[in-house]
Amino acid sequence: MALPTDEIRAFTGKVLRGGDIPEVYRTDRSGYVAAGEPEVLVLAADVDDVRRAVVAAAGAGLSVVVRGGGSGLAGGAAAGAGSLILDVSGLNRILEIAADDEVAVVEAGVSAAVLDAAAHRHGLRYTPDPASTAISTIGGNIATNAGGLRCVKYGVTGDATLGLDVVLADGQLLHTGRRTAKGVAGLDLTSLFTGSEGILGVIVAATVRLRPVPIDTITIAAYFDDVESAAAACAAVLAARVRPAMLELLDESSLREAQDLLGVRGESAGAFVVAQTDGFGARAEADIVAKTFGEFTSRVRTGSDPDAAAELLAVRRAALPALERHGRVLIEDIVVPRSRIATAVRRITETAARHRSRINTFGHAGDGNLHPIIVVPADDPDAYTRAVAAADEIFATALELGGTITGEHGVGVLKRAWLAREQGPTALRTQQSIRHALDPNGLFNPGKAL
Repeated sequence: MALPTDEIRAFTGKVLRGGDIPEVYRTDRSGYVAAGEPEVLVLAADVDDVRRAVVAAAGAGLSVVVRGGGSGLAGGAAAGAGSLILDVSGLNRILEIAADDEVAVVEAGVSAAVLDAAAHRHGLRYTPDPASTAISTIGGNIATNAGGLRCVKYGVTGDATLGLDVVLADGQLLHTGRRTAKGVAGLDLTSLFTGSEGILGVIVAATVRLRPVPIDTITIAAYFDDVESAAAACAAVLAARVRPAMLELLDESSLREAQDLLGVRGESAGAFVVAQTDGFGARAEADIVAKTFGEFTSRVRTGSDPDAAAELLAVRRAALPALERHGRVLIEDIVVPRSRIATAVRRITETAARHRSRINTFGHAGDGNLHPIIVVPADDPDAYTRAVAAADEIFATALELGGTITGEHGVGVLKRAWLAREQGPTALRTQQSIRHALDPNGLFNPGKAL
């Protein structure tokens, strides 16, 4: 059912219908394509547009699929038949940076990179640092509780989120949380909406925590003969009770592909790890990290040059886009206990051989969050079937090792079948009850997450 013309005229932002909606809105970066064509696209210009869109969709019998940068990796932003797409990327203002209180208030369409750059002008930074920081939005990061390169020391997006503005299913605007350093009045509604994947309401703004820019930052790069020894070295660093700000791992193929994409000349190796320590004790911690890496490889480099560090981190961020050049990729996102990183990497290697699939592994070794990327070449008709079987085995491995099926990408569409296996029926029913209480008519993102 289409929206009435008078309702469409009420929007400040642009509205597209039917065949005028770009095809890209049926999918996200995961490659999952929703069935059918969406009915309406609202490019919201302000919060009132969001509220109008939610009320109008409910009246027209349409579901609401919220979209920011379209960088989701689990199909959560893919919109198909019977849906109104609510694009909030136009809500992109930094409303306030309160430097003395070390907080910022931003609209949902602001990217982490833009906020971080603005905070730097005040001697502060926004610590969540997903690999997609330049293209993903803070609203989407909160909706999936995204992690990032600095999460081993500073935590994930939720750890930096103090409060939210959320449009509910009836169009009301809910304010949650606070802007103080602490506070426990009432239930923690901010945490409820963080990681909810767009099924409880529309996040339109957030109050987030900022941190001082570290007085010192040291980068340690190490090249290993194989990915298993690199994983073991990362586990040994954490066992040494050091907490680097960053501890990132790439296997040989991911390293080579990223270097090729960027056109940089770098060392070849069976695996690559880049770590950073920061703060007043950065140099002392860096010495421990370098010494620990040295027990597994002789190729360890330590330095404080920011340009050299930026080049190394660019290689890490380029790993996924480099692999996407070779066909569709299944972007998996498991987490295992940090002491079992090496075991998980070895099991993923065995899975790749068993299913004759190309699986590249990189990720946030500092918190056990691994991204096994399964490449599906277009010229191999059976590759996708083998890849799905390999992914199932990888999820089973994560659970068997005491881990989880997703650390930061969310459940979306692609992992719903595994959610019950991880959490059990009681936990699933409890979550479904909460969803029904906030959205009794199933308006938001049906068929996603739960």
